[in-house]
Formats: sequence, structure tokens, C-alpha cells
Amino acid sequence: MSERERKISRNIYGAVQEQDIWRIITNQELKDLYRNFDLVRDIRRERLEVVEHVLRMEKERGVRTILEGKPEGRRNVGREILQWLDEEDLRQLKVKRWRQKASNREEWTVVMKEAEVLIGS
Repeated sequence: MSERERKISRNIYGAVQEQDIWRIITNQELKDLYRNFDLVRDIRRERLEVVEHVLRMEKERGVRTILEGKPEGRRNVGREILQWLDEEDLRQLKVKRWRQKASNREEWTVVMKEAEVLIGS
């Protein structure tokens, strides 16, 4: 588990109370809790599941409009704004026609099973 993952896990699970005294969870306790837990893999998997769900919505729904939207205009100078949908995950999985597959539950189930193997490694 990387330092970043430990920080996120500590934020999620908070402190531990022992005999009316609060303390943070130790690294070893985090390792014991999540021996096979991979936060990045789980976030990628959940993101792909949400994409599938949103793409099956009607085109007029606000969530889908935002996902597929292409904002116009200029941004201020600074760090690049990350997009919620990072197609890099789909490129790594070598999924072609992913929008079409996401609209079909059976096809997307196959994609997600393949993703478990590839993302998990």
C-alpha cells in the first residue's frame, strides 16, 4: 500500500478509540485490515461501473449531458483540470466501442470481468 493509499484509508476510516483515548490507525493495522485491498483498482472498477450506468440513461438526463459534454471557451492558466472520465483505463483494457458495449448489460459484464483480471494485476 502506497503512502497516498494509506492517507486516503486513514481519512476514510478515521481514528480508533481505545479506553477513551483516540489515536490514528497504524500502518500495520491498515495492512492487516486490507491485505488484498487495492484502493486504486477499486476506484477504477467503480468508475467503470458508474460510466456504464450513466451511458444507459436517456440522453436528456443531466448526468449524461455532463459526462458527454464538451465545454467551450478558455480556461485560466494553471494546472490541467482532470476529467471525471479518464479514458486511459479503457485504453489499458483495450476495450473498443466501449460506449456501445456499456449500453448492453451482457457485453459490459464481460468487459468488467476482463477488467478485474487486468486492473487487478
